[in-house]
Amino acid sequence: MKSSDYRQLKVWQKAMDLTVEIYSLVKRLPREETYALSDQMRRAVVSIPSNIAEGQGRNSDKEFINFLSIARGSLWELETQIEICERLHYIDSKLASKVYILTTEVSKMLNSLSNSLKSKD
Repeated sequence: MKSSDYRQLKVWQKAMDLTVEIYSLVKRLPREETYALSDQMRRAVVSIPSNIAEGQGRNSDKEFINFLSIARGSLWELETQIEICERLHYIDSKLASKVYILTTEVSKMLNSLSNSLKSKD
């Protein structure tokens, strides 16, 4: 599965799109959330493409699968934070839905890549 460049991975590209979307979303949050929820959301979303890239650069598919699992955990953390924003009425359901569509796509792509690597064993 090794390619010469993690940037060619569609899941990495989609995770980068999600990152840009979340950075835009957190600008809408109240000022008091700057060092709390906003910070946590940025860390979680940045972790997703970062772990995909790091895993792709590792020596084995087993290591790559582990990093994909970490990325998936960060994705679920992010989804939880989005729901918190929605429940606190920081964002409306339309914006949340837009983000959930992206998180669902990334989740499916992470699962697919992980399963394809596992099937090689």
